[in-house]
Amino acid sequence: MTIDAQGLHFQPLNEAVRSAGSSPVVIEQCVGQRYIGSGLSEKTIEINGTPGNALGAYLDGAEIVVHGNAQDATGDTMNEGTICIHGSSGDATGYAMRGGSIWVRGSIGYRGGIHMKEYREKSPLLVVGETAGSFLGEYQAGGTIVVLGLHCEADKPVSNFCGMGMYGGRIYLRCRRPPSGLPDRLLCAEADEEDRAFLRPILTRFCELFGESLKDVEALPFYRITPDSRNPYKQLYVSN
Repeated sequence: MTIDAQGLHFQPLNEAVRSAGSSPVVIEQCVGQRYIGSGLSEKTIEINGTPGNALGAYLDGAEIVVHGNAQDATGDTMNEGTICIHGSSGDATGYAMRGGSIWVRGSIGYRGGIHMKEYREKSPLLVVGETAGSFLGEYQAGGTIVVLGLHCEADKPVSNFCGMGMYGGRIYLRCRRPPSGLPDRLLCAEADEEDRAFLRPILTRFCELFGESLKDVEALPFYRITPDSRNPYKQLYVSN
């Protein structure tokens, strides 16, 4: 099913997507319509253009591919499924993700991966090809964020306040030297063999999706950022 979204309000657009059942949907000339794919499972949606805020919010197993950029709150509280963006994505990409994966070829805005969490087998993944804005992984409780810093002259894949308030999960940054300016309660170490083994299938998949060279991606070091304990702020509230 193909939908021409030019001039179409987001409500009838989303009604048309849902009416297609499990059939694949292609959306042409998308121009900022919100909530596309919200809560859907067992569906493939291909978007040509720029979807609006909350693309794939509460996604529950569907696959969304965007040939263009996405706006804010992509994958908000998604539970399962895949979002693949062949451009860049706005602020709060992956906000409160609980599962599934988001792949962004370009950059993301502020507060990517904020409040990400995991439970048992569900562990969300956010992969960014270029750079991330400030407050990446703010209050992160679980899951994995990978920022590759590709095609960027500066050796700084993320802006300020990375991992602020982080108390679970892990962030991997690809850069020539250890990232600076991290909060005191975070640990940062160069990726070891176990990390590299964990990252290899993620990086391979990224390169398959976006036509990058795995050899080039793996040519620089990766640094792993984690909180310094399972409860890094316990000492602020509990007396011994």
